[in-house]
Amino acid sequence: MTTITFRTEGDRIIGFDSQGHSGYAEEGADIVCAGITSAIRLVDATINDVLGLAASVKVREEDTSISFRLPGGLSETAEYTCQSLMTGLMVYFTELHDEFPENIEVLEEE
Repeated sequence: MTTITFRTEGDRIIGFDSQGHSGYAEEGADIVCAGITSAIRLVDATINDVLGLAASVKVREEDTSISFRLPGGLSETAEYTCQSLMTGLMVYFTELHDEFPENIEVLEEE
């Protein structure tokens, strides 16, 4: 199972941690893992490459984990955009959980 934990400080989503293989199918043929990875890459590319905001992304192949943290001190516009992206990601992963409850878990921790 893939567990995705969104990290918050008050009302602000500061990032997330994703860990584990969903187990829906073999690696390379797993549509749940593909959906998770694709969504994470889209948010990463939008925040880091398009907006140029230098969020921290740490990928560890050995335990199939990704840690993503937003930078602090963002402008009002950048903060709004990042929070919209992170909230959308949380909604997307929650919908994946509703469809594949044995393969993905979504948590929120302060």
